[in-house]
Amino acid sequence: MTGPEPDVTTLLGAWSRGDRDALEKLVPVVYEELRKLAASHLRREADPHTLQPTALVHEVYLRLAGQRQVDFHSRTHFYGAAAQIIRRILVDHAREKLASKRGGDAQRVTLEAASILPAQKDVDLIELDTALSELAEFDPQKARVVELRYFAGLSVPQTAELLGTSERTVKREWAVARGWLFERLNAAGPPPSQP
Repeated sequence: MTGPEPDVTTLLGAWSRGDRDALEKLVPVVYEELRKLAASHLRREADPHTLQPTALVHEVYLRLAGQRQVDFHSRTHFYGAAAQIIRRILVDHAREKLASKRGGDAQRVTLEAASILPAQKDVDLIELDTALSELAEFDPQKARVVELRYFAGLSVPQTAELLGTSERTVKREWAVARGWLFERLNAAGPPPSQP
């Protein structure tokens, strides 16, 4: 008999206070959720991918473990940070693949209806990252909503909790950001000046 599962928030608090053993205890508790999140992102890709969900989760773990100072307030906050790491890993991997092809086609990702663009639309992951960075320059809140909803897979209530805002605000920010990204990613010219 193994006893009750440790509380994620308690483990995150211990890790934030410098208890490196808490990270070791945390990983088995959050591993399956992170793996499902990673698999979801990798399934969206149109091209076959050499990166597997398990490898992606291990890379997330290594990057988390390498952080000297962590300050996670809740499970949702942790998954928000994991979303940022997953985004960076996927973009880095896409850039490496593009570089290895010496200018060949960029990594393609299919974004489903519940994500940023309508179903059946292929989006270059590097272009998406660039567009999100542009959005963050003039509206960090909208960019963060996209990151949390798309890369972390957080629900509207979870996103609202993490950002300390209302669900209604998250829904509005999500809709406006998706529209701006759709226009930006399909535009022939320079990006629009505001979302």
